[in-house]
Amino acid sequence: MKPRDLRAYARTTTARLIGGGLLVLLVVGGALVYAFYGPGALLSALLCIGLGLAPVVLATLAIAGMDLLRKWTDRN
Repeated sequence: MKPRDLRAYARTTTARLIGGGLLVLLVVGGALVYAFYGPGALLSALLCIGLGLAPVVLATLAIAGMDLLRKWTDRN
């Protein structure tokens, strides 16, 4: 049997679940806002979603950057 890298599998699965959740949020949520309130409200909703996700994205990028820095300093 071929050995499996379960950590890599978990990483890709988590990334796919987060991406799918965001896609559902944007597509379904955006379609519902557009259907009930119109195109102006859709732009406002996308702006609110983007501003709400900004701290999460910035924190994730900061942690990823610190991890890369740690790996670089461990090699040198």
